[in-house]
Amino acid sequence: MKKIEIKISNNEIDYEEAVMYMESRVLDIINNKSKELLWFLNHNHIFTQGTSASKDEILNSNVIEVIKSSRGGKTTYHGPGQRIVYFMLNLNNKNKDIRKFITIIENSLISFLANYNIEAQAFKDRVGIWVTKNNNISFDKEKKIGAIGLRIKKWITYHGLSFNINPDLKYYNYIHSCGLKEYQNTSMEELGIKLEQSEFDNEFVKIFIEKLKNI
Repeated sequence: MKKIEIKISNNEIDYEEAVMYMESRVLDIINNKSKELLWFLNHNHIFTQGTSASKDEILNSNVIEVIKSSRGGKTTYHGPGQRIVYFMLNLNNKNKDIRKFITIIENSLISFLANYNIEAQAFKDRVGIWVTKNNNISFDKEKKIGAIGLRIKKWITYHGLSFNINPDLKYYNYIHSCGLKEYQNTSMEELGIKLEQSEFDNEFVKIFIEKLKNI
């Protein structure tokens, strides 16, 4: 596997500027001008609506800015304390199987969480990573800790994963997150774990790169 560039941004990156950067980078990857890229970053407070989102998923549009996004998926929240991973990867030189690629992202986060005695899983009927048990205590109902929304151009992926380290969870009260009305979101902080984002970046990238070898 050719070496993948890792980009770490510790300041908040404007969402639309990030999308412009990704689109430019994807074109460079298509034209063999740039390496594949994993980009770790944070966004300012925003709601984004993917290509399958509907207006009624926003319960209060006056709280923070709402942005239409080209990624797949429905409505979600981004903000401080939530780590974003954008995957600009070339599936032309791997298995052209987007479902398998999403599974690798899901399983990478599930493996990461297992290091903190957090059990999580993915469900076929709803995208994302869901916590089912924390410190051997089962939840009555699973809670979402990671969301996935991707776009593909000529088999180059972009957009990606959001992971709740310690965001202000109240913002999820203003949306039907990922179009779901009956589920709650959680975070590492709410689960009683203090996690530095650098620790997440370093550990997640190792897990993900290893699992990517299977595609």
